[in-house]
Amino acid sequence: MSPGTARAIETTRSKGNTMSRIFLAGASGVIGQRLIPLLVNAGHTVAGMTRSAAKAERIAELGAEPVVVDVFDRDALISAVVAFAPDIILNELTDLPDDVNRIAEFGDLNARIRTEGNANIIDASRAAGSPKVLAQTVAWELPDGPDALAVKQLETSVLAEGGVVLSYGQFYGPGTYNPDAVPAEPRVHIDRAAQRTVELLESPSGTVTITD
Repeated sequence: MSPGTARAIETTRSKGNTMSRIFLAGASGVIGQRLIPLLVNAGHTVAGMTRSAAKAERIAELGAEPVVVDVFDRDALISAVVAFAPDIILNELTDLPDDVNRIAEFGDLNARIRTEGNANIIDASRAAGSPKVLAQTVAWELPDGPDALAVKQLETSVLAEGGVVLSYGQFYGPGTYNPDAVPAEPRVHIDRAAQRTVELLESPSGTVTITD
């Protein structure tokens, strides 16, 4: 590497604009689809993970490299993450219905993705050299039950790895459960949530609340 190139890289880093390889789990979700173009436009290389082959084309259109793998297939997930060699893993996975009125039916499924699914992501991170992990949770108090316990487990495990917990308010805006109405606090517009997530990629380990 020439001295000039080294200086250019160091200048970029000093401005907080380090280009990274980012493995985005939950790339086809409501925030994932907003994150991809923001990350790509910022100069990052993105692998967009989805368990649905039908959604791979959309991920590619947004500018990411599609990775079709189920988070519960631990071995396949580890292989995919190791092959991509990320600097950062963004866990934006949820397992929620399109119909808000059916959320209660998905409590156990969403809890599983935050426990077993997140544990598999952490195992994949370790196998890939322990890139930084940032993971989604919620900024409001959940009632006692599997989902509340799952959120606590996810947060504890991510922080134990030196990662960042992204504690989002209720999403509102196009494509969310609140496309037209503004929900009660804590809340955050989906576009602001995505932008703040990109800004927090180099945040030190801890819990960050993302609200309006």
